[in-house]
Amino acid sequence: QVQLVESGGDLVEFGGSLRLSCVASGFADYALGWFRQAPGKDREGLACISMRDGSAYYADSVKGRFTISRDNAKNTVYLQMNNLKSEDTAIYYCATVIKYGSKWDFAAWGQGTQVRVSS
Repeated sequence: QVQLVESGGDLVEFGGSLRLSCVASGFADYALGWFRQAPGKDREGLACISMRDGSAYYADSVKGRFTISRDNAKNTVYLQMNNLKSEDTAIYYCATVIKYGSKWDFAAWGQGTQVRVSS
């Protein structure tokens, strides 16, 4: 059974940076990624990474600002977020990714971590 535990969410100033972490257990050969959901908005896929070879994919909305990385020894995935904007305010979830790109699909996700960006 897959378990994903996120951490690192916080209140940060506009233009600031934050790093989210996700410790994963119980998964096999999945890609891990992040999505977010803001109040009243649909779930938005952000980035994913292959735990096998480290190849990554980013949604256009975060490309150039967010970086996903992994530490296989720690079964941990990170999301480095720079130049944060008010519209980045959301709950961020770590997830196992089935499909990414124009349409994202996730098999399992954690409890989420709240990110708030003050304007």
